[in-house]
Amino acid sequence: MATLFSRPQRRPPLLRQAIKIRRRGVRDLQDPRPPRAQEIEPSSHHLLPEERALLYEEALYTVLYRLGQPEPNHVGESSELLRYLQEAFRMEPEEHQQMLKRVQQLEKPVFCLKATVKQAKGILGKDVSGFSDPYCLLGIEQGMTVSGGSPGLRRRQKAVVRHTIPEEQTHRTQVITQTLNPVWDETFILEFEDISNASFHLDMWDMDAVESVRQKLGELTDLHGLRRIFKEARKEKGQDDFLGNVVLRLQDLRCREDHWYPLEPCTDTYPDRGQCHLQFQFIHKRRATKASRSQPSYTVHLHLLQQLVSHEVTQHQAGSTSWDGSLSSQAATILFLHATQKDLSDFHRSLAQWLAYSRLYQSLEFPSSCLLFPITSIEYQWIQGRLKAEQLEELATSFSSLLAYGLSLIRRFRSVFPLSVPDSPARLQSLLRVLVQMCKMKAFGELCPDSAPLPSLVTEALRAGTVGWFHLKQQHHQPMVQGLLEMGKALLSLVQDIIGDLHQCQRTWNKIFHNVLKIDLFSMAFLELQWLVAKRVQDYIAMVGGSVTPELGESLFQLYVSLKELYQLGPHPSERDGVLALEGFHRWFQPAIPSWLQKTYSVALARVQRAVQMDQLVPLGELTKHSTSAVDLSTCFAQISHTARQLNWPDPEEAFMITVKFVEDTCRLALVYCSLIKARAQELSAGQKDQGQAANMLCVVVNDMEQLRLVIGKLPTQLAWEALEQRVGAVLEQEQLQNTLHAQLQGALAGLGHEIRTGVRTLAKQLEAGIAKHIQKLVGIRESVLPEDAILPLMKFLEVKLCYMNTNLVQENFSSLLSLLWTHTLSVLAEVAASQRSCPLACSRLKFALQNLEICFYAEGCGLPPEALHTATFQVGPLGELAHSFLCSPAATTSEELGAVTVKASYRPSEQKLRVELLSASNLLPLDSNGSSDPFVQLTLEPRHEFPELAPRETQKHKKDLHPLFDETFEFLVPAEPLQKDGACLLLTVLDHDRLGTDDLEGEAFLPLRSVPGLTGMEEPGEVPQTRLPLTYPAPNGDLILQLLESRKGDREAQAFVRLRRQRAKQASHQHSLQPGR
Repeated sequence: MATLFSRPQRRPPLLRQAIKIRRRGVRDLQDPRPPRAQEIEPSSHHLLPEERALLYEEALYTVLYRLGQPEPNHVGESSELLRYLQEAFRMEPEEHQQMLKRVQQLEKPVFCLKATVKQAKGILGKDVSGFSDPYCLLGIEQGMTVSGGSPGLRRRQKAVVRHTIPEEQTHRTQVITQTLNPVWDETFILEFEDISNASFHLDMWDMDAVESVRQKLGELTDLHGLRRIFKEARKEKGQDDFLGNVVLRLQDLRCREDHWYPLEPCTDTYPDRGQCHLQFQFIHKRRATKASRSQPSYTVHLHLLQQLVSHEVTQHQAGSTSWDGSLSSQAATILFLHATQKDLSDFHRSLAQWLAYSRLYQSLEFPSSCLLFPITSIEYQWIQGRLKAEQLEELATSFSSLLAYGLSLIRRFRSVFPLSVPDSPARLQSLLRVLVQMCKMKAFGELCPDSAPLPSLVTEALRAGTVGWFHLKQQHHQPMVQGLLEMGKALLSLVQDIIGDLHQCQRTWNKIFHNVLKIDLFSMAFLELQWLVAKRVQDYIAMVGGSVTPELGESLFQLYVSLKELYQLGPHPSERDGVLALEGFHRWFQPAIPSWLQKTYSVALARVQRAVQMDQLVPLGELTKHSTSAVDLSTCFAQISHTARQLNWPDPEEAFMITVKFVEDTCRLALVYCSLIKARAQELSAGQKDQGQAANMLCVVVNDMEQLRLVIGKLPTQLAWEALEQRVGAVLEQEQLQNTLHAQLQGALAGLGHEIRTGVRTLAKQLEAGIAKHIQKLVGIRESVLPEDAILPLMKFLEVKLCYMNTNLVQENFSSLLSLLWTHTLSVLAEVAASQRSCPLACSRLKFALQNLEICFYAEGCGLPPEALHTATFQVGPLGELAHSFLCSPAATTSEELGAVTVKASYRPSEQKLRVELLSASNLLPLDSNGSSDPFVQLTLEPRHEFPELAPRETQKHKKDLHPLFDETFEFLVPAEPLQKDGACLLLTVLDHDRLGTDDLEGEAFLPLRSVPGLTGMEEPGEVPQTRLPLTYPAPNGDLILQLLESRKGDREAQAFVRLRRQRAKQASHQHSLQPGR
């Protein structure tokens, strides 16, 4: 670059006069436009070949004669900028070389440094008053080649301007009187030839006027002032004082500089002399390009900006990326150099950027946010008088053009900003903000005074765009064949598109327009579209007339549902300004209601028939005990309910009749299903030899009917009977409602209940014969067989069969089966008991069987409840005598052969505590070799699954005592409910403590808890009686209940209980054999 600038050429003589431009009157330095010069057309970035060549020449000239160091983010290599220009102007290599050679042969411009002396601060006070009257002398010294760090340069820096620069090339600021912080804000144009050996000099002086001693003494304020008077007396009269200087090499400066520079002293005295604020800019004068000679600088810069931005956008589009508004470093460097060299103001640069971007935005796709910066800059610097008439007209045209283009985009926002493109909402919002900011500008208000308010323009554009979009969609859905069915489908598609569009407006677009312009897009679009849709639908229904075929009825139903959804999107009736065109639209579809109801029933019936035909009557899983047809039927009924909710007829009386029809059809389908599923079971079991398979199918059929009954029972909720009854309450009487809806439902449920009971009774009959046979065998077994062994076949039979039924039946049907079997079992037992009344052995076995059967059917609370077990048959007659004998029989033993324990037990409801006082034990067996025992008692609440969190308690151990006096109290924190259950008891286990081995069992006793004082009422118990409990041993062979529990292999609690009882029985048997005399 230095070689270009230093190339020997004939130059005009340097200007020898100062060109001073004050900041308050700054104007752009533009060469006057020749009267017959032809402008480059600014209306488009597409240039003619000759215009393009002129602009290319201007750009090359700018790069070749650049001055100053590059900016931090700019390109420093000129070759890179030249390559970029070749690409931006699409120049062939040969054409580029020719143009470059021709530009290099053009005359160089006059290089100038535009220096602005802004202000200074902290300068020395040279006057008697402590202030100074500063002014600056500045100029450029040419031909200085000393390196920056040499002593020679430092000496030259200390030299003043008047000694280094000729007087005619020296420039001077105004004198600012009596200040230490002067403000000048004066601009000077300083010419130079070669930047490589030129330096900028600025000296600051204090103006000293000739004053008398009396005047100076009048200004005296302190001793320092007196010292200054003596110093000035030694000076020549009128000699100014030196305040400091600034010396800068031009080649070290950037194109634009704005800094505070320290003032350097001439001597080492007062090194801190303050700072001076300077601004620099390298500019050109008398550029040799044709564009610079024939066009205003602003116009040329505008076209260069348009050309480079057009290239930037095109490059991004070629790479399938969107331009974000930021220029490349090459483009930014070229535009900065051109604006700087042409000395364009920031305002004119912003104006050029606005004109270029606003025009390009209308032809190329890039973010509208790029327009916000020039808008803000123009608004901040706007002064109408600084623009010429043609520039004002050009700016006004750009405003009008962008506003019209923006309104056209808003009118077509559905297609221009589709939601399928992720950034569409942000782009639309950015466009609206640009238009808002533009219309708020002072420039817009002055240049476009007749423009309507932006919200009204946008509202009108949205209204016109909505109507246009509707007609476009209507054209798009126009059917090829003009039949009623095809036209109905096309109309349905149109309405669904409108609903989708309104949803988009509600969710996305309305927020944008409301936030930026306070426009309610959704309400406006709804009002326009609902009117257009209503007109179109009424025309179509008029063409259909009263003859509605099933296919046409289906199409009309979908259209009705879509219109209802569209209508519900509108404002609430209380918020409407007038009546909607869609008001009462349901009446248009009244002729189609019979067709809809018949279609619903026909489709449901076909689905039920198909579901039963495909059903193999196999449970769906372990937890789901019904088959596939029950699931299909539930889905079918749910679809009927969904259709009823979709219909939701507004008129109360007609809505009631429609609901009655839906209920009637649903109940009819339920009974049809029962007939079909039974026929299907007979069909599948006809060729089956395995009776178990037939029983499985019968269980599935019963479960399917039970599932159907559950589904039918939900009809009032699914069809919203309560809301319907409230609506028709003023029109119909409550008795009429009961005789229609409720009567139909109760009739269907009664029919289903009868079918279910019939199925369960059939299953029960298959088991009743086996139960009767085992009871008859019970009394015929020989006398030597124990009662528990005698009833074992009956109990195993029941356990197997009931487990099977419990697995295959739902709980409701299994409970019904148990009731039937229990009734049958009691009748058989009563009949056998009446015939065997004279046989004690038979009565004993029947009593034992009754006891175990009751336990079996109760099933620890999972079977029949006690009130269902204790029927009239159970309580009267021969069977009642057995039951009374069992319930009122004394304890298993009253002998105290093993000893006894004495306790007091009570319950405190207020504290929910069971209080047990263990008083004593007596007559215990001696289990140690010394003829005594070391007894202690273990207290446990049984059964354990009812009290899992209550740990066993123990008394203290008494050594060598067969009649221990414990006198200890234990409290169990437990609610009353589990204590009141059948079988709840306190187990007291007396053990002999053994240090070396397992503790020996003395015996055990059970205290039933249901009769504990304080448990049945809320009052605290009074005096608690003592209870003496004889100790017993577990039966050595166990009992029937223990055998039944042992057979439940998968029940962990049952197995743990069996192991504990077996262990204690074995221990008791061993100790029993060791006792003397036994």
